[in-house]
Amino acid sequence: MHKLLRASLASALLISAAMVEAHDAQVVKGFKNPESVAVAKDGLVYVSEIGEFEKDGDGKISVVGKDGKVKVFASGLNDPKGLAFIGDHLYVADKDRILKVGKDGKWSVFVDKSAFPAPPKFLNDLEPDLAGNLYVSDSGDIANHGGDSGAIYKIDTKGKLTTVINHQQDPRVKAPNGLLMDDTGDMLMFVDFASGVLYRLDIPNRHLIELAKGFGGADGIVLAANQHLYISDYVNGKVFSVSVDDVVKQEKQGFQSAADLGITADGKTLLVPDMKAGTVTWIHLH
Repeated sequence: MHKLLRASLASALLISAAMVEAHDAQVVKGFKNPESVAVAKDGLVYVSEIGEFEKDGDGKISVVGKDGKVKVFASGLNDPKGLAFIGDHLYVADKDRILKVGKDGKWSVFVDKSAFPAPPKFLNDLEPDLAGNLYVSDSGDIANHGGDSGAIYKIDTKGKLTTVINHQQDPRVKAPNGLLMDDTGDMLMFVDFASGVLYRLDIPNRHLIELAKGFGGADGIVLAANQHLYISDYVNGKVFSVSVDDVVKQEKQGFQSAADLGITADGKTLLVPDMKAGTVTWIHLH
């Protein structure tokens, strides 16, 4: 079981109620293919908008203020997906590269596609550790259940990239998507879009353990203050919870395509981007 990992992850949650009351049960509309959500230290919510798939330059990052109004934060991106904050910088998995965005919305390429050991197919989620490293999932040939190109990479603070695990090293790694790191930097949870399985990866030993399954087109994963994991099913438009004892429960359905989840800083409100509907939904957790 993974109680120790869950406790370790929980200790990394910041306690702040900045956005809960303002956005409890709120739905914000008008996004174009919103894929990922990240919450900044000040409580503002950032949303990656792919725009039109495979059309470079029309992607953007929007920010939702505490009044619920949406503004463009960064523009001119390609197909932005996973988001992660490290300090004051926002990092973006943008199609086949990783971008670094400053507080002013200006961005630069942090890791170009040439740095990857194999050409990236579908860079997807981003997850930081407490040391400032980034982890990025490449879901591979996602239309072909990942093919043989699924992988997870680590990027250090200087932008050096190394392979954590890939399909060649373990064939269970098909189309890794949502990532969740513990506060030791040694244990990484991820969900696989192709198999719908939740895994725990012991990074130093490259030991992969199946924890739960049945998540359809598994997309995002977050840890809430109630010690439950929440996992989105993009294909079936559902959100599931996983208890400390790995009991799976369907919590929400009816989304057209529940993508990469976010969580408020206090861990009490779930943020669900629905790509096809063009919405982000705030769900208060009990």
